[in-house]
Amino acid sequence: MDTLDASRTLIRTRIDALRAALNCAALAAWVVPSSDPHLSEYLPAHWQGREWLSGFTGSVGTLVVTAEFAGLWVDSRYWVMAEAQLAGTGIALMKIPSAGSTAHLDWMAEHLPNGSTVGVDGDVLGLAAARLLQSTLAARGVALDTGRDLLDVIWPDRPALPTALVYEHVPPFAATSRADKLAALRAEMRRAGTTHHFISTLDDLAWLLNLRGADVSYNPVFIAHALIDLTGGRLFIDERKVPPRIVSRLAEDGVTLAPYARAADALRSLPAGSTLLVDPRRVTVGLRSAVSEHVSVVEAINPSTMAKSRKTAAEADHVRLAMTQDGAALAEFFAWFESALARGERITELTIDEQITAARARQPGFVSPSFSTIAGWKANGAMPHYRATDESHAVIRDAGHADDGLLLIDSGGQYVCGTTDITRVVPVGEPSNAERTDFTRVLKGMIALSRTLFPRGTRSPVLDAIARAPIWAGGVDYGHGTGHGVGYFLNVHEGPHGITPHLPPEPQTAMEPGMITSNEPGLYRPGKWGVRIENLVLNVPADTGAEAVQFGEFLRFETLTLCPIDTRCIDRSLLSTDEIDWLNAYHAEVWHRVSPWVTGEALDWLQRRTQPI
Repeated sequence: MDTLDASRTLIRTRIDALRAALNCAALAAWVVPSSDPHLSEYLPAHWQGREWLSGFTGSVGTLVVTAEFAGLWVDSRYWVMAEAQLAGTGIALMKIPSAGSTAHLDWMAEHLPNGSTVGVDGDVLGLAAARLLQSTLAARGVALDTGRDLLDVIWPDRPALPTALVYEHVPPFAATSRADKLAALRAEMRRAGTTHHFISTLDDLAWLLNLRGADVSYNPVFIAHALIDLTGGRLFIDERKVPPRIVSRLAEDGVTLAPYARAADALRSLPAGSTLLVDPRRVTVGLRSAVSEHVSVVEAINPSTMAKSRKTAAEADHVRLAMTQDGAALAEFFAWFESALARGERITELTIDEQITAARARQPGFVSPSFSTIAGWKANGAMPHYRATDESHAVIRDAGHADDGLLLIDSGGQYVCGTTDITRVVPVGEPSNAERTDFTRVLKGMIALSRTLFPRGTRSPVLDAIARAPIWAGGVDYGHGTGHGVGYFLNVHEGPHGITPHLPPEPQTAMEPGMITSNEPGLYRPGKWGVRIENLVLNVPADTGAEAVQFGEFLRFETLTLCPIDTRCIDRSLLSTDEIDWLNAYHAEVWHRVSPWVTGEALDWLQRRTQPI
């Protein structure tokens, strides 16, 4: 039996064990979301139950298992990957249009018998998601049980919780003090008429307390909850992870430590008459159910989620520094890449990851990649969330030979002064006319959004069509959103805003000064190639002169990312004069900002790739 067959056999064995546990618990189905008690995107190994059960390694997906059926619901970014990873496991691939789809709920409501019960671990199920699940099932006479975790029954070697030490994010990069952030939070609590506020989302905690950690891959956060009142607060965390010096500094700001497992007990112990602020999209049903009926609850977005999305002027300056350093690292990487191609060195998708990470690691203040590097050669580039592995990856050049094709590289870095995320597509050999056309369509979409002016308060999802319009003009489209919020030395994916049709245009998505968003339209040809061009942009005031008196404040995007866009892939005839002017001005800015940071081959490469067209 080869390794692949052994892996599939193991998956089938695990699904059988889950079915046996379902039978013992008298449950008709078990749901495994891609989630943890903090509703994180990237999960510590202890909560990667969906991956352990299914073998699917993508970051988003929902597994549903019954006595006769097992299915994994994933959106279009993962269809090709999931099809390959699920083959032979007995788990069906269930295709959905977007990550926010509720198709798995509809499937259960349709297929499960009246009077049956569905189980899901309430400690990892979001409150809003639980309510939707419960209402959907109840309409068909199906009950919901959130009070147990069957993974604990069938996962004998389940990984322990992470134990990395917490450290402080210090000035000048922590530009606002912990005391000032807590004071601002309490002011928002008073405005909401609340006495207590419970926070579970890890990036909110890290931002609020000016602390960072390494409990989650690529995100400098730590596993914890917090309960803040009007005079103090408790941080629920493994106390061994917090050095004494930080314990003392937290105490100076009125924050004490308590064991991680005691968070639910603290909610149960809130005094009668208290009023608790919780975010229904950022707390689990398990924790919410611990709150006594004698405590009033106000449901609203975490004030810290709104505050951290709006970078201060000082934070924006630090991010600009991070972008300059990142641009220097990328110049070094691409100079190496073109030189290695010319020398005939063996290059694989894994080599790209190694070299681009090494280039960033040479920059001051670098901490880690901000996500797993996507290096997709030719057809692999058509999978938006593709990831090369030791077992499965493409060779770009071998034994001095390389086919012509496009290489898509989506990567980013965590620096103490900011978080970066960039996608570039480069040619190996001569791009075809069809590749040039696709590349230029995507570039036109990216430029269109980059140049947009919009009223302050515009709901971010409505901006998505601006980037798509030049791509739609060719009768083509892409399945992912155009942009996501980005943290400040925090999560590379950050809310509450996002430039995507999959996000409801709610008040909390209003575009405000200081927000950082990705601008990354794409176009994908399955089995052939993929194109995505991504810069990060910052909301800044637009100078509309006298018009501002009548029509209010407008914003524009300042492009933060500093790396050339490969003009060898462009069909110049498809660009307008204004688009060419934008591209040439962007490259002039890249040269001006990055050239003082590089020397030798990297400087030569930067000069070549920033020449006007």
